[in-house]
Amino acid sequence: MPAAPPRRTPQLDPAAQPLTALSGVGAAVAEKLAARGLLTLQDLWFHLPRQYEDRTALTPIRKLQPGLPAQVEGTVEAVERGFRYRPMLRVAIGDDSYATLVLRFFHFRSQQVAQFAPGTRVRVYGTPRPGQHGLEIVHPSYRILGGAGEVELSDRLDPVYPAIEGIGPAVLRKLIDQALQRLPDERAIELLPADLLAHEALCVGLPSLREALLTLHRPPQGSDVQALLAGTHPAQRRLALEELLAHHLTLRNQRIAMQAHSAPPLRAVRRAGALRKSLPFALTRAQERVFAEIREDLAKPVPMLRLVQGDVGSGKTVVAAMAALLAVEEGRQAALMAPTELLAEQHLANLRGWLEPLGVRVVWLAGKVTGKAREAVLAEIAGGAAQVVVGTHALMQDGVVFRDLALAIVDEQHRFGVHQRLALRDKGSAGTQVPHQLVMTATPIPRTLAMAAYADLDVSAIDELPPGRTPVQTVVLSAERRPELIERIRAACAEGRQAYWVCTLIDDSDEVVAQAAQSTYEALTQQLPALRIALVHGRLKAAEKQKTMAAFKAGELQLLVATTVIEVGVDVPNASLMIIENAERLGLAQLHQLRGRVGRGSAASSCVLLYQSPLSQMARQRLATMRETNDGFVIAEKDLELRGPGELLGTRQTGLAAFRIADLGRDAALLPTVQRIGDALLKTSPELAERITGRWVGGAARYASA
Repeated sequence: MPAAPPRRTPQLDPAAQPLTALSGVGAAVAEKLAARGLLTLQDLWFHLPRQYEDRTALTPIRKLQPGLPAQVEGTVEAVERGFRYRPMLRVAIGDDSYATLVLRFFHFRSQQVAQFAPGTRVRVYGTPRPGQHGLEIVHPSYRILGGAGEVELSDRLDPVYPAIEGIGPAVLRKLIDQALQRLPDERAIELLPADLLAHEALCVGLPSLREALLTLHRPPQGSDVQALLAGTHPAQRRLALEELLAHHLTLRNQRIAMQAHSAPPLRAVRRAGALRKSLPFALTRAQERVFAEIREDLAKPVPMLRLVQGDVGSGKTVVAAMAALLAVEEGRQAALMAPTELLAEQHLANLRGWLEPLGVRVVWLAGKVTGKAREAVLAEIAGGAAQVVVGTHALMQDGVVFRDLALAIVDEQHRFGVHQRLALRDKGSAGTQVPHQLVMTATPIPRTLAMAAYADLDVSAIDELPPGRTPVQTVVLSAERRPELIERIRAACAEGRQAYWVCTLIDDSDEVVAQAAQSTYEALTQQLPALRIALVHGRLKAAEKQKTMAAFKAGELQLLVATTVIEVGVDVPNASLMIIENAERLGLAQLHQLRGRVGRGSAASSCVLLYQSPLSQMARQRLATMRETNDGFVIAEKDLELRGPGELLGTRQTGLAAFRIADLGRDAALLPTVQRIGDALLKTSPELAERITGRWVGGAARYASA
């Protein structure tokens, strides 16, 4: 009887090998690495440098330029140890260019002082800056050179990795070196099919994944340092392409998975038509178009996943109300969730005003609804008597049970965590059936961001304001002209108008040049004694805040001093003047949201942007953009150009891990390519698509559909 062949031990994929497989990684080091999400060899391969140091050449001290990092070599000429305000060590070195450079240390040991004996040769790397005695480098990295012979220079750029607590830079570099030695060959690690890349112009000339990783960890001499620091090097673009592709595939897969569920088809439109006829205004063409898109989605037996974006005041709420009526007419329920009680109460007032005359029961559920009132509301929701439910995060609590939730509407959706949005959707889940989802935002999203962040959603834009809305005139003024503004407020209030004065801080700060809301309120109260003035900020109790806002809306107050807490959801048509203090400190999106609080009535309105000199170049561009346009979509594009995706695409919004390499502003040109490659992969190689998402996204995929 022939001997049985030897059993083959399955080889673990190198990418999945634990870091304990590396020399020097015991339990303690592994725990510190795990705290940063580094668990496998693959995690270290993709732990890329945040910057690079060029130690491939020496710069004569005389040719050093302030602010430009450089490496010099010289001889110690003098050493001075002082204790004027705190311990300090100054070392003067000179070289053959007959110039002197001062090295300054604030944290040092006595052994270091002994190292810098006069006559010692030293090689130094750092960023020079002007000092008391010429150029100096504070806390440079240095190396003591022995003997008179030349010491070989590095032949490649030195990587500087993101710091990991408890693990020194040198140890981390050694671990990454070990991990790179186990990098598989090109065929084993490459996941993007060459034939797909060959048809894409932007992919021509990009390196393979293996080559890209090796280049980024150990850039050879002569590499384009500026391109590496800007994130535009071909090696970085190759990784950004695959990372964007992974996120795109995740979202598309989530959409496919959601479409596998069923949803109640909502086809009856009689009540929506009745609401349209009862409104005191006509819908804009944009509102009609978006509602038609929603109606078409809701008529299908698969869940709608639609984002409606529209500028401040474009009329998203009435479109949502008409959508809710489609659910109500089918005998089902709709829920509208907003991030703050202020905004939710405003929706409640609008929906009750529009829907209750049509016989629709609209109920309110928020944290302040307690006791028997809460029990009664919960009973109506569970029994189905509550046809439309408006509320805050309270809608997602365990005790809230819907009888038949068919439509979940989330306003200002980027302010909710992904888990919260999933929780609301799950309230209407029954077997394989889930409710339709409509998410709304008043933050216009540039097309490139929508392509990346909402590949699982259909996107509609209400890109037209209702007729009769007077464009807000925006003025940019130096803070030195505050006295003129005081008179302007006095005149506006004398005509029966109301005004906002928005500050960026609550209390005065020694570190930030900004007028705080409290001190501004006190000053304005003294300067305008005849006016009724109130203060609102985030630290006030909710009830106090609500009371003040209600008084302002009712016209009982003339001037409201506030922090940016009023950014969203305050609708006071009589307010015609908005003053934003320290406007240079705010981003374009936030400035635009605040400006949207005025110009909501028929009166001519103004927004004054007060700034402190001097202005940075970016602040100057932001304020100029605000002065030039009221179009939220133009502003969003400019905001993306100036500061990148920022808050528009935080992890709270997308539900995906933050991008490690890709930058949606910088890499926007890759997105159409990513879409084409992604669609082709899903059709021809779904298993390859799954491996790509596993490499980059992993467990975060669950939340992409929220």
